[in-house]
Order: sequence, then C-alpha cells, then structure tokens
Amino acid sequence: MSLKLLQLAEVAARTCLSKSTIYELIRKGSFPKSVPLTARNRGWLEHEIDAWIEARAAVRDTEIPRGQRRREFEESRAAVEA
Repeated sequence: MSLKLLQLAEVAARTCLSKSTIYELIRKGSFPKSVPLTARNRGWLEHEIDAWIEARAAVRDTEIPRGQRRREFEESRAAVEA
C-alpha cells in the first residue's frame, strides 16, 4: 500500500471541517491523529481520512430521520432490505 500524507488544509477541504474542529475532534479521540513530520509540520494519512469520511457516511445511513419513531424506521428499513 502506498501511503500519502495530506496537509491540514487538504484535510479540512476533504472533510468540510474547520481546522479548529479537526483539532477538537482529535482531542476527543474521534478523528485520526496527525503524523509529526518536523517540529512544526504535521500530516494526516490519506487512507485514515478516507476511512473517517466513509464511517461518517455509514452513520448517516443508519440514523433515524427526524420525526420518525424508531419502530417505524426499523420497519421501513426491513421492508427496503427484503
């Protein structure tokens, strides 16, 4: 596997998050940590950022739409999957 590093600006553009939000999520443990490159420069592994984005999309697909009860949601999902 070829590893590619992304700069903070690239990570922010890919995720549509601000730099401060990225660092906040890292502190909370819900975003990939950066790789130290030099004393003042950091990078993020592209495949980890891509995996984070894919995980967020998966969460979207399992969330209950606003105003819909859980039982109704589960029934509609079962009908679609059948």
